[in-house]
Amino acid sequence: MTSLSLALSDFYSLNSNYSTRIVLHTRDSNGRVTDAAASALNLLKDVQVDAIIGPQKSAQANFVIGLGNASNVPIISFSATSPSLHPQTPYFVQTALSDDAQADAVAAVVKYFKWHQIVLVYEDSDYGNGITPYLSNAFQQVNARVSYRSVIPISTTNDFILQEMYKMKTMQTRVFVVHTSSALASRIFLKAKEAEMMSEGYVWIVTTGIMELFYSLDSKVVESMQGVVGVRPLVPRSSRLNSTTARWTKKFADDNAGVSPPPEMNLYALWAYDALWGLATAVDKTGVREQPISLQNATALNYTNMFITETSLTGPIILATMLDTKFEGLAGNFQLINGQLQPSSFQVLNVNGEELKQVGIWTPLLQNSSSQTNANMTGFVGEKLENIIWPGESRNVPKGWEVPVSGKKLRVGVPINAGFPEFVKVEMDPQTNSTKISGLYIDLFDTIMSALPYAVRYEFVPFVKSDGSCAGSYDDLSYQVSIGNYDVVVGDITITTTRSEYVVFTLPIEDGGVTRTQKIQYDDDPSDKWFFLRPLKWELWLTILSLFVFTGLALWILEHKFNEEFRGRPAGYLGLIFYIPFMSIVFAHREKMVTNLARLVVTVWIFVVLVLVSTYTASLSARLTIFKLQQGDTDINNLIRNGDYVGCREGTFLVEFLKRLGFHESRIRVYKLPEEFDNALLNGSGKGGITAMFSRTPYADLFLSKYCNKYMKVGSPFLTEGVGFGFPKGSPLVGDVSSAVTKLTDNHMISEIKTRWIKQSGCTDSDTSQVGWTNIGLKSFKILFGVTGAVTGTCVVVFIVYLMYSKRVEVRKIYGDSRTSGWEKVCGIWEIFDERDREFLPEEGVQMVDRNAG
Repeated sequence: MTSLSLALSDFYSLNSNYSTRIVLHTRDSNGRVTDAAASALNLLKDVQVDAIIGPQKSAQANFVIGLGNASNVPIISFSATSPSLHPQTPYFVQTALSDDAQADAVAAVVKYFKWHQIVLVYEDSDYGNGITPYLSNAFQQVNARVSYRSVIPISTTNDFILQEMYKMKTMQTRVFVVHTSSALASRIFLKAKEAEMMSEGYVWIVTTGIMELFYSLDSKVVESMQGVVGVRPLVPRSSRLNSTTARWTKKFADDNAGVSPPPEMNLYALWAYDALWGLATAVDKTGVREQPISLQNATALNYTNMFITETSLTGPIILATMLDTKFEGLAGNFQLINGQLQPSSFQVLNVNGEELKQVGIWTPLLQNSSSQTNANMTGFVGEKLENIIWPGESRNVPKGWEVPVSGKKLRVGVPINAGFPEFVKVEMDPQTNSTKISGLYIDLFDTIMSALPYAVRYEFVPFVKSDGSCAGSYDDLSYQVSIGNYDVVVGDITITTTRSEYVVFTLPIEDGGVTRTQKIQYDDDPSDKWFFLRPLKWELWLTILSLFVFTGLALWILEHKFNEEFRGRPAGYLGLIFYIPFMSIVFAHREKMVTNLARLVVTVWIFVVLVLVSTYTASLSARLTIFKLQQGDTDINNLIRNGDYVGCREGTFLVEFLKRLGFHESRIRVYKLPEEFDNALLNGSGKGGITAMFSRTPYADLFLSKYCNKYMKVGSPFLTEGVGFGFPKGSPLVGDVSSAVTKLTDNHMISEIKTRWIKQSGCTDSDTSQVGWTNIGLKSFKILFGVTGAVTGTCVVVFIVYLMYSKRVEVRKIYGDSRTSGWEKVCGIWEIFDERDREFLPEEGVQMVDRNAG
């Protein structure tokens, strides 16, 4: 009332030449909706006012708005701020900022300190319920979640409030956003202090309705609110505001004898001042001097119904003019769009002692882009929110999430299909309806949680439907944590981008990677009829055969003239040439070499044969004992081009992983158990199975330990993140659990636990590794063959030169006679070569020759 009367006086003092005058008809609603409705009816029917300024509360405005709409009279409120009021009628003018305008400012504070769970405390009224959807949406935009809603009835008892405080104390969330009237907020904070919830680690954020009436609160309430953070619209300081405040304080003291005036005009007083100033401006623009009586419904009035009023003819004109009115008011720029005051910047205030200390300014993002060039992405002007004193007189930013001393256990979500029971095993007893959960990751989680510096109570809850079947994929399980159905997720859960949108992972407890596994294929088939030729390459076989013939021919040339065993009929020469070199393989030839040149050739040839036989034997033995694996085709694109089917585990991230590699969804088959993968790989793509299995590297290692003689890894693993535990965003347990993971890794406890669960199989790396032998080629024997060829060839050349020289007389006769033909010359040379050298004749042969001569 002080603001309204002062505004009226100031307006006409400044505009004394205006011909219109506003007369205030005051009615007191006594804070009750019924009195507000009765007062509005009296003003509309009896006084026939042109506009109504008030009502002060949203519940009162909710009723009065309907009356104004029926009579076409503007209802102007400077303190009813519920967002639910405005959509009801065009005749409602909200000269106060709607509560939804501060939702983004509150969410910005939450985002700035990286809190992700909120408890929302609000009163059960139009005022309290109106803002909740806007706050929920704003929190969702900054990746925060309302974990609990505490709805406080207006007429509740202090015992109910205290009971609600103790209930919230047992929860994990420590960030509370309060939106109530100042009277109810006073009771809430007194009980919060009694419940020891105004101590270090707690966060209390209040909205404008509480922060704006702070200086009117009792001293005990102020004491209980130490460390509270709140927001309120920013009022620009000006000389006009300072002078008006001084006059307002004096007038308030005069109007309210015995009541100490507030140190400054609160926001509602400023909005009331600007509202009347805007109404007076609009009235003058319309030129209305007195209320015209409506004749439209005069004959139709039924005074038996107390809610029927006459229709104002000036109301629509005043409304339209006021909506177009713009001026710089005490609270800032006065401009109505769609009947609402436009949002402004907000102060972030901190209760410190008996005062409110500004710790920051938040500006809407639209203003950031145009005028606030120094505002960061959170909307705060400047670099940070500074010098906040939190509850318990702490300057350390609360984590916003604590492990409660008592209360419900943490619900640990566990997948029921982890492939191998060594990882996670969920056993359900239908008779007792009990569940037993074990496995590597369960054991790891128990060990890590026991290593924390404090006790945490938890229980494992399988991720199943009511019928006991799997409730979804690993992504679905992670999502359940984000919406509060689970407090942590444990299992063979790989850290992925999608899951990181729902939860925060700890440090990996196991390395990642995706491995490709395929059926073993061998280069050699022992059933092949040409298997015995495989150790040596064909060019080596042909070279060896050529050397056999060359060596045999050389020995025959060198021994034919001197050795009886190398003589005989011409038909036997060919057999002798092949016989001696081949028999030397087993060192079984009986022929005695009589010439030194032949002996030299045989010595070198025996050495060559020894090397060849040893090499062939070793290579063939290796092939008969260990069969060489085919070099797997590591090119993924070949599988894609061939249209091969590939497999992965159901419910894992690998389906999307394979799609990103280029596999069509129709070529991806999913399985649950390792036995199913075994059958699918054995059948192959052609028989309804798969060509390759893609799995996490630890899964592939365990799979190969059971089927090491049938399958092998192909190519290098694809790099992925490891396996971790997923907690809700903002959980303080993440840092402590990650520290415990590091500690247990350093002291080898995690590796010891893995060893207990993942037993070493009888398979060794050599069972599935590639043997290093290859087919032996000509290149390996180039020097050896070069030596034997050179020695053999040299011996033959020496022998021929020696023979031609020793028989030079006969050779001259053959080639000196011009009458002999070419064939006769060849025959002559052959006779020289074929002639037996008598020096090498045996004794009995000599005697026989002498006897015949006698």
